[in-house]
Amino acid sequence: MRLATIMVGEKENAAVLVDGKAIVVSEINRYLNLDHPETLYDLIQPEAFSTFRIWWDSVDLERLKDDLGHPADGVQFGPLYRHPRKIWGIGLNYVEHASDLHEKAPSTEPASFMKPDTTIIGPKDTITIPHQSERTTAEAELGVIIGKMCKDVSEDDAESYIAGYTTIIDMTAEDILQVNPRYLTRSKSFDTFFSFGPELVTSDEIEELMNLEVSTMINGELHRKNKVQNMTFNPYDLVSFHSKVMTLLPGDIISTGTPGAVVIQDGDVVECHIEGFHPLVNPVKDLKRRKEES
Repeated sequence: MRLATIMVGEKENAAVLVDGKAIVVSEINRYLNLDHPETLYDLIQPEAFSTFRIWWDSVDLERLKDDLGHPADGVQFGPLYRHPRKIWGIGLNYVEHASDLHEKAPSTEPASFMKPDTTIIGPKDTITIPHQSERTTAEAELGVIIGKMCKDVSEDDAESYIAGYTTIIDMTAEDILQVNPRYLTRSKSFDTFFSFGPELVTSDEIEELMNLEVSTMINGELHRKNKVQNMTFNPYDLVSFHSKVMTLLPGDIISTGTPGAVVIQDGDVVECHIEGFHPLVNPVKDLKRRKEES
């Protein structure tokens, strides 16, 4: 199943993406007199999601597509949701990326950090380079979406706690971070510094997670790519590790690290490409430059 959040008037609404169509959950409810949760965050909570998926497997899909389907290339996507309980980010999870920064990749435990939900934007929203930074980078990443409460799970069991995966672009004010590694949280927490969506792809849609290729793109050109299998800590390991730190809850996000960060400037367009996923695309605006022009 592929899920998204799309704009219906002024409201963000959960939708299912199938065969190039977006079928909006609120319209399903009105059409069939049902009461499925109408926001994606509420829909992926365990009981609601289980009920919805059982119902979906029994539905006359052709009828739904004909009667309710909107062309997916004509809708406005938002971030999957705006208020996860937690966002975990993982630093230097590909050895090659660590070498780019002249740093040693962690080898015994992941280098993780947390981000506030005020960083969240969605597809086509603008990334803003803050006044405090002269060198901001963007990083394409695979995102893991937790599907049920998860505490002290093993790596072998982690897959069963994952609702699905998504595309992410994570930003870093790299010059702030380079002043002092203790500034990591600040360098990662500016508004617009976390884009995710446009779709949540459930685990059953992915044939081989470790073979997925993640690419950071800038202005239509490939900057860096790598496969999930080359992560130091794979997604299942990351779920297990962090579940032993704190309880993970449905909708929590783990952004698994980037194959390569690219410096962004005013007017750039940065993209996250993952095989089998719709690309995530965001333009860039430098707040300092726009102030100078005014």
